Amino acid sequence: MKPTLLVLAAGMGSRYGGLKQMDGVGPHGEAILDYSVTDAIRAGFGKVVFVIRHSFDEDFRKVFNSERWNNRIKVEYVYQELDKLPEGFSVPEGREKPWGTNHAVLMAADVIHEPFAIINADDFYGGDAFKVMADYLLTLEHSEGKYCMVGYRLENTLSENGAVSRGVCKVDADGLLIGMDERTSIARTADGIAYTDAEGQHPLPADATVSMNLFGFTPDYFPKSQKLFIDFLKEKGGELKSEYYIPYAVNTFIGNGSATMMVLKTTAKWFGVTYKEDRPMVVERLRKLHEQGVY
Repeated sequence: MKPTLLVLAAGMGSRYGGLKQMDGVGPHGEAILDYSVTDAIRAGFGKVVFVIRHSFDEDFRKVFNSERWNNRIKVEYVYQELDKLPEGFSVPEGREKPWGTNHAVLMAADVIHEPFAIINADDFYGGDAFKVMADYLLTLEHSEGKYCMVGYRLENTLSENGAVSRGVCKVDADGLLIGMDERTSIARTADGIAYTDAEGQHPLPADATVSMNLFGFTPDYFPKSQKLFIDFLKEKGGELKSEYYIPYAVNTFIGNGSATMMVLKTTAKWFGVTYKEDRPMVVERLRKLHEQGVY
């Protein structure tokens, strides 16, 4: 069975004001999402599921549908809304912030029954990343708790226009993830790459492995994540800004021994529009990829 690609796109409207991120950054008006789905088709994915919101459902479907990719891949849509919570829970008064990336993943539990990969809608991951992910997922059809992620070199994921947040990974000798530390405010400095926190500045190696939210899971991830989400809501559901992130769930499952996560290596280089000033760089990189015949 071909793996599925789950695209986290529910934040599109809020980040870009409507759906302006359909912004054509490619030489023929392509959005970054076009490249991700094209690379997924080439790698052997059989279906793409978009997590979106009802507020831009109609506009999104008009653009991103199976016809856009010449019906080469099946397309489905699911919805992330604040009130989509387990029975017995409700949205606390005053909360407007979404429940986080792993809440978005849970929205697809009823439509994904095969190994699947997760990506952000507005990040460029590169064709090789999708290939190594698809090849690994194809080995997991009858497995449970054997997860994977594509690890990128930190130096290949930075913006020249400001600091970024990255999940810095600890990996053992067998290539398995030990855990992820979320580091905010990572940037190049006069002495190299470093992250800044309340205690000051801390150096990071350029070749550190970081997560860019390209994860691979088997379907048992859904019930395990749902149970963990209930625990999360009991503890933090009353907070107005708490979020249920994928790395939190991954760290929990690795920590309690219910799952392992293989860190896959790729030659691909990630890029995205973290800051509006990043856009010219993205446009130029995509132009070169077209010139080289990659697309």
